[in-house]
Amino acid sequence: MTTWKQHKQELLKNPKLKAAYDELEPEYRLANDLIRARLGKKMTQTELAKKAGVSRVVVARLESGTTNPTLETVNRVAGVLGKELKLVGSN
Repeated sequence: MTTWKQHKQELLKNPKLKAAYDELEPEYRLANDLIRARLGKKMTQTELAKKAGVSRVVVARLESGTTNPTLETVNRVAGVLGKELKLVGSN
């Protein structure tokens, strides 16, 4: 049986798919970091939303990586989680 990791490696051999995947990586990294931070605080999406002053739908969309949030929204949510938004150089 093929694992997801093996399947992903096989798919990413396709140059067009790899380029599309790489283009979306920052959004998915942000989503993953937000989910991990929220779970680390043992918070529900609803609790996080209330504390950040946004709707639960906004939190869900941030965590899905399929939205284009404002910096203000990301900063508000990150702040509640004890995190801050930083620009860092790539390798």
